[in-house]
Amino acid sequence: MHSKPCAIVYVGGVDAFGDLFRGVRADGALFGRTVLTSPWALRFVDGASLTMCTMINGSGWLISADGERTHIPPRGTVIVRGPAPFEIVDDPTRVIDDALDIRCATTCSSTLGDGDSAMVVGAYTFERGVGRRLLAALPPVIVAPEECNEGDDAVLRFIAEEAAADRPGQQVVLDRLLDWLLVCTLRAWFDRPGGDPPAWYQAQGDPVVGQALRALHSDPARTWTVASLASEAGVSRAALAKRFTALVGEPPLTYLTGWRMDLAADLLAEPGSTVAAVARRVGYADGFAFSAAFKRVRGIAPSALR
Repeated sequence: MHSKPCAIVYVGGVDAFGDLFRGVRADGALFGRTVLTSPWALRFVDGASLTMCTMINGSGWLISADGERTHIPPRGTVIVRGPAPFEIVDDPTRVIDDALDIRCATTCSSTLGDGDSAMVVGAYTFERGVGRRLLAALPPVIVAPEECNEGDDAVLRFIAEEAAADRPGQQVVLDRLLDWLLVCTLRAWFDRPGGDPPAWYQAQGDPVVGQALRALHSDPARTWTVASLASEAGVSRAALAKRFTALVGEPPLTYLTGWRMDLAADLLAEPGSTVAAVARRVGYADGFAFSAAFKRVRGIAPSALR
């Protein structure tokens, strides 16, 4: 019922938001339909960095670690930022002492009966770079906007049918559906009226800064200068530097260094990686210069992180 994250990181991408998901992929998602007959209570104790729960039948309530209660409507989706445990229950006023503990290796599959509730759950664990940047942009609990849910009915029905069947390629289909649902839910959250998305997300819509961000994310290992970025964006060096800093909150090359270090943190976790090889993949010909930059930004030497 939970998913195990894949450690693959793709250096490059189309935009800042999309690049956050290059290394955040479901792999072997345990996506079974959990059938719940009232009274029921589930306690999530994995300590996952991010957990997504979608009601495919019935409704429920999320009770966070601090006791705050959030309603999950039928076909509703909530995303919980970990690692603190939380509960999902059918009735927040009822105390259930024997709540079922949910871990990554736990899954249930059955046939829905009349009046039963059912949900699908996926969890991700982010330990190092790119995923941590995504978590920093999220509040503790996200409830998907209604307009997001309206377009997901057909997909949720397909998920329910796929999880209950035993068909060739089922696991791949469910993994990718989980990725799709996570990305669409977070994008709808950032785009909702009155939302407060991170500065880099809003800046993507700017004709000048958005072009510069896409250039940086398409080829982070390139030897970028403010002048070369300005050429990509079709403006002067001074204009780009001023506009980028105003919209993103930091100068373009400072942003680039931070992104390179996030990528490097994930690359260092790959089996057989070396500091010198990772340095080259993120744009540093000199391993010593890379190590100094990494320690300055991350507070730890890359060799120690490995």
